Amino acid sequence: MNIKNLVKLIIVLGLIAFFVYSMLPQPLAIDSYSVKKSDIIVTVEGEGQTRIHDIYTVSTPIEGRVTRVEIEAGDYVFAAESVIANMYPSNPAFLDRRTEIQAQADVEGAKAALALATARVKQAKTELEYNLADNKRIKQLFAKKLISETDMEKSDLHIKTLQAELETVVSNEKLMQSRLEAAKTNLLQPDNADLAIDSENSDCQICIKSPVDGMVLRILHKSESIVPVGTPLVEIGDPEDLEAKIEMLSTNAVKVKVGDKALLKNWGGDHDINAVVRTIEPSGFTKISALGIEQQRVNIILNLTDPIEKWKQLGDAFRIEAEIIIDSAENVLVVPLSALFRQNQQWSVYKIVDDVTQLQKVEIGKRNDRYAEIKNGLQENDEIVLYPGNKISDNIKISRK
Repeated sequence: MNIKNLVKLIIVLGLIAFFVYSMLPQPLAIDSYSVKKSDIIVTVEGEGQTRIHDIYTVSTPIEGRVTRVEIEAGDYVFAAESVIANMYPSNPAFLDRRTEIQAQADVEGAKAALALATARVKQAKTELEYNLADNKRIKQLFAKKLISETDMEKSDLHIKTLQAELETVVSNEKLMQSRLEAAKTNLLQPDNADLAIDSENSDCQICIKSPVDGMVLRILHKSESIVPVGTPLVEIGDPEDLEAKIEMLSTNAVKVKVGDKALLKNWGGDHDINAVVRTIEPSGFTKISALGIEQQRVNIILNLTDPIEKWKQLGDAFRIEAEIIIDSAENVLVVPLSALFRQNQQWSVYKIVDDVTQLQKVEIGKRNDRYAEIKNGLQENDEIVLYPGNKISDNIKISRK
């Protein structure tokens, strides 16, 4: 055989060998996991906000003119010392032409009534003076026994009657004077010079002071204006008395118990904050999710247990996420959820023995969103397949990626 034919034979044999090799089954490349012992924590999650436990809203006690609120959000105030704002009487409203004419007529009527009352006082005084002189003459005649005692008693009684009538008309004159002053006040306009109030020097004011020690959280009414009674001005609270209100699906909330530990996450700091469940509100509410689905939610209140130095950057109504620990186990066998699948109503995994897969049924215990506890079916350091797909089955040759 010459060299040329030998080369051709070698090429043909090589092609045949390559074809045969390519037809042989190749090991399937997979991801694997070595079973190990670890702690497992089961949590339920929710979102919410921080809030100060006791917030005091300072409101106006009466209707009137409130001055500008000079304090700012973040200022510290002290009970019964720090002035939130001052209140003064509000000026009267403008009078329209009809009301002004009516008020002027009332003033003129009050003046006439006062003049009539004054005239009656003069009349009563004159009559009393005359009868006093007459009574004096009657007493002189009685002393000389020129008239009877009955006549003198009648004169004394008449004097007392006239004195009482004088007191009556004097009181009526004072009443008419007061009514005249009241009628004049109905004519006052907001720009009347006699009505102007110097807010700095007026004694007619109310100082609205802080009811508690704390920080000003919000300014609800800043500018000077006329306000009705009960108008909120500021909110005050203690920033160290902070708690968390978490909204949670009712199906998760039923798993939570008072006293369960929790972690506050994604609040902006570089560490988690420890907390504990204080209250599970007994009444839920309906909320529409981002997908437009109605969901029943429940508020869960958490107390922060870490020192204030770890969360002092948090304030009222800051967004937070929370994980509440509802169950846990220490030093147990765990596998990723991505290795588990259901077959014939049982949990199973593919165990790797000598690079060949073996279907292995397992019993799981506690599980969270990443791992599951293995109670039976696997041992520590057993190797299993991660992400078993349709190509994986029992007794398949595998290779590791």
